[in-house]
Amino acid sequence: MTSSPPPWGPPTTPIGQPAFVTTATPAHPTLPLAPGIGALVVLAASLVASKYLLDLVVDFEWPVAVYVALLAVAGYGPSVAWWWYATDRWGSGRRLDDVGARPRWTDLAWGPLIWICTVVVQTVIGVVVLALDVPVTNNTDDLGELASDRTYAVAIIITAVVAAPLVEELVFRGIVMRSLCSTMPGVAAVVVQGVLFGIVHVDPVRGAGNLGLVLILSGVGISFGTAAYLLRRIGPTIVAHAIFNGVVMLLLLSGVRDRIIEDNPDLFDGRAATSVVERRSAAEEVAVVDQADITEPDGRRDPRTCV
Repeated sequence: MTSSPPPWGPPTTPIGQPAFVTTATPAHPTLPLAPGIGALVVLAASLVASKYLLDLVVDFEWPVAVYVALLAVAGYGPSVAWWWYATDRWGSGRRLDDVGARPRWTDLAWGPLIWICTVVVQTVIGVVVLALDVPVTNNTDDLGELASDRTYAVAIIITAVVAAPLVEELVFRGIVMRSLCSTMPGVAAVVVQGVLFGIVHVDPVRGAGNLGLVLILSGVGISFGTAAYLLRRIGPTIVAHAIFNGVVMLLLLSGVRDRIIEDNPDLFDGRAATSVVERRSAAEEVAVVDQADITEPDGRRDPRTCV
């Protein structure tokens, strides 16, 4: 006669095995290294080409918004085309699933949380950069001065809040990080893709100030990468990325940042401040987004951008 199972403990199946077991977290999905390298090459080449394209058309004196839209298409369009090709060539053909981009309602909950964590990371790195006196320039100078041009404001918001989050998450967290995960441990892949994310925002016109900017944006990239790695998806980081850029753009285009500085000249005067976190640069130089300014430092309109 078969003995009956004890009345305590977890429920069992007819063969005496637990009815439920704890399973390990599935491995992070990977892609071959080739699509990741290709994504970086395509993005870098398209950004360089977009600047040469600008040189060819800048003399036409079109509205600034036209240049913003043109550079967004030239700078990001090839990356979208590469994603389409790469997921068909090296993936399953389910393009959204291959990069973890299929949207879920939970993305709207995870996004704000990831954004808050990223702001904390950005602030900590920004303070360290300033404390060590690392050269740093922001990439949002004088955007507020063009806020009165509504067409420009709409164009730059669409580019920074919609195009940049979608394409950059697709490239760095969707393709590059998954490619790196096929050749190195997850932690290393997260760090490397974050550093690459920072480097791609280098603009020669900023000179030595690129160093601090790369450090800050590398921290942002690592924060987004950590979230994408843990969640195995980029939908939440797309939302977080959009919030990240959107908040900065709102502060700049609304003039809030400039008013805070004007109303507190003693607090933000770098010559009079006694604490590094009280310096004006703490308010200005750490306010970075993925879409740079299209003005010269003196506020003169110049449709030049670095995406």
